[in-house]
Parts: sequence; structure tokens; C-alpha cells
Amino acid sequence: MTEIVELAEKLRSEGEKLSGFFAGLTGEQWGIEVYTEGSVWTTRNILAHLVTSERAFVKLFEQIRQTGQGVSEGFSTDRYNARQQEKTAELTPRELLDQFKAVRAGMIQWVLGINDSDLERTGRHPFLGITTLREMVKMVYIHNQMHYRDLRRVLKD
Repeated sequence: MTEIVELAEKLRSEGEKLSGFFAGLTGEQWGIEVYTEGSVWTTRNILAHLVTSERAFVKLFEQIRQTGQGVSEGFSTDRYNARQQEKTAELTPRELLDQFKAVRAGMIQWVLGINDSDLERTGRHPFLGITTLREMVKMVYIHNQMHYRDLRRVLKD
């Protein structure tokens, strides 16, 4: 199995696990506060964050693959996340879950469409700084795992 196929499979399995988790939540669980420092984020806010960040990553990764560019040095993750929360405020959990599945399918398709040398391309990631596309793709599922861990801790699942 090639590294690209391995990365795509990890994204697929991680996405299925998260989709199943979110699909099994009760109405009450969607409103539980998970993060309370700074802006309060509920379970619903975290799913919205996963959707919007991954949507942006697909675009960013392709930009890096084509140009070697990434986010600007002064990019503010906090400002970006706040804007995205505002943009998704009216979406229901079901709509967000559907979007998560679609965005993840797009990420997997993107990964399967690149070649091994693309994984070595570098650019600026909003959290990791200058790094390779390989590390950025890995960070997608690590990012999901971090939020999943926090959700499970708060929901005591």
C-alpha cells in the first residue's frame, strides 16, 4: 500500500468514526459546552469547526501543491474560526454532519489525486508553520482526534 493510499485510508476511517459519533448524539448533547476559555464552543460548534477548517485545508493544500504558498505569516486562526462560526450559525447538526461527510470525501479524493512527490511540497500551515503537505494531511486527522478526545471527556462517552 502506498503512503498516499495509507493517508487516504486513515482519513476515511477517522471520518467514519467521527460521523458515527456525531450521528449518535442526543439533542441535548449538541448544546453541551466543551470549551469555555475565550469563546464558548458547544459540541455543535466543534462539528462546525471541523467542517470549515477541513474545507479550508483542501483549498490550502492544493494552493501549496501548485504554488508552494500557504497562509500569510500574520494569519489569525482565532479570527478565522470566529468568522466561520458566524457563517455556520444557522446550520443544524444534521446539515453540519452532512457537510462533514462531503468535505471529508473531498479531502480523501484530493489526497488520492496527488503523487508521492507532492507530499514533499512545503508551505505555511496556520498551526504548524512551514512544513510538508505530508505533515499537513496527517494533522487533519490528528486535529479531529484532539477534538474527539475533548468531546468524549466532556460527554463522558
